[in-house]
Amino acid sequence: MKTINVRDLQKKIRQCVDLSQRDHVVVTRHGRPAAIVIGVEGKDWEDVFLQTNASFWKMIQKRRTEKTISLAELRTRVGARSPRRKPTGQQ
Repeated sequence: MKTINVRDLQKKIRQCVDLSQRDHVVVTRHGRPAAIVIGVEGKDWEDVFLQTNASFWKMIQKRRTEKTISLAELRTRVGARSPRRKPTGQQ
């Protein structure tokens, strides 16, 4: 992890963005961490949005604590049949 102070960041923002594609960059103010620059080059807008959205992660965390059911139970509840499996070796 690299660090850069706010004054240097203002002067070297382009270099900082380039560096952030390889490693996180911690921005400091008065010697204390103030922000992190994380490269997202090559990622989809939707991925960036969801990865940084606090309410999305709260929903995921809440969902992980809820009771789940098996796929077989779901099919029973909705009256769906299990898909037919082809014998091994056939396509």
